[in-house]
Amino acid sequence: MATELEEAVELAKEDEHYSPAPRRRRGRKLLALAILAAVALAGYWLYGKWHAQQVSAAEKRARPAAAPGVPVVVASAIKSEMPVYLNGLGSVDPYNTVTVKSRVDGQLISVGFQEGQFVNQGAPLAELDPRPFQVLVSQAEAQLAKDQAQLTNAKVDLARYQMLAKQGVIPSQQLDTQAALVNQFDAVIKADQAQIESTKLQLSYCHITAPLSGRIGLRLVDVGNMVHASDPNGLVVITQVQPIAVLFTIPEDSLGQVLKRLRAGEHLPAEAYDRSGQTKISAGRLLTLDNQIDQTTGTSRLKAVFDNRENALFPNQFVNVRLLVEVRKDAILIPAVAIQRGPQGTFVYVLKQDQTVDVRPVTVGTVSGNQAAIDSGLSENEQVVTDGLDKLRAGSKVQVNSSSGPTE
Repeated sequence: MATELEEAVELAKEDEHYSPAPRRRRGRKLLALAILAAVALAGYWLYGKWHAQQVSAAEKRARPAAAPGVPVVVASAIKSEMPVYLNGLGSVDPYNTVTVKSRVDGQLISVGFQEGQFVNQGAPLAELDPRPFQVLVSQAEAQLAKDQAQLTNAKVDLARYQMLAKQGVIPSQQLDTQAALVNQFDAVIKADQAQIESTKLQLSYCHITAPLSGRIGLRLVDVGNMVHASDPNGLVVITQVQPIAVLFTIPEDSLGQVLKRLRAGEHLPAEAYDRSGQTKISAGRLLTLDNQIDQTTGTSRLKAVFDNRENALFPNQFVNVRLLVEVRKDAILIPAVAIQRGPQGTFVYVLKQDQTVDVRPVTVGTVSGNQAAIDSGLSENEQVVTDGLDKLRAGSKVQVNSSSGPTE
């Protein structure tokens, strides 16, 4: 490029010694050379810029990338009340069960209920043929009338004998015999009256009513059949479902917590959940507990009672029972999944302000459901890692994806 500039200078000097025509030719050549020089300079500049960009990109690719943080989920430690529950498996048991039977023999002539119906105490259920008992009542009443007439006649004779005995016409023995006869008829009258009452009672048994309020089961005898008081199956079964009971078991090691509060006169709330343990069915209270521990399972049986106003509990239904035995005040709560266990005991990963984690030893108190109470080692509002724990070490850099609080 320097050579081309020198040639242009020499040509300019020679222009002073030549004629105008050659001088014009040299001018055009000089212009072309200048344009060529400008293009060359622009190309050199563009090449230099492109080369610098390539070098910069190569350096960036060669530079090691910063390691990303471990993705984690954290939760804040909160101070709150913590309910402590005992969990047990149980089954629903009717509060009372009655097999309705006839007290007398007779033919079933009508049924006053529908299967599965809820009946109140005293509601009519069935009726037996009353005519044989009505006949017996009439016979007993006739016998009473006959004996009353004999009593009246005996009393008249007694009054006559008393008058004659005063006059000395009859011996006193005859008077005493007549007085005994009057007393005898008095006793017969009382027996007749008792017979009438007994027969009327048998007649009333022809009308069968519900002995308690509850749900009717399937009918066991159809209309037209003969019913006997000795029949083992009866007419129908009634189960009392309002209230209803639940029998469940707890480990014998937990029995002391329950006994302590029962002896203090406390009513421990109980909740019944479905088979999965997720849906609450009904709420009630603990009624009592069994008087012995099952040695084969190491558990004790407890009985809870539920109002069951909505008929959500059904006899022999399988349920999960949660018994509230304590409410801890001002407890530091975190999700139970945040607690880790190692050779040195229990610990949690605590999130620091520089987005790293620290290993913090903690003392775990009561664990109930998905919540854990921390007795020492953690303060309110500190954040602990609940997910992504398997990749963490002390001082690990983390990337918080989301956060949550302790769950119920």
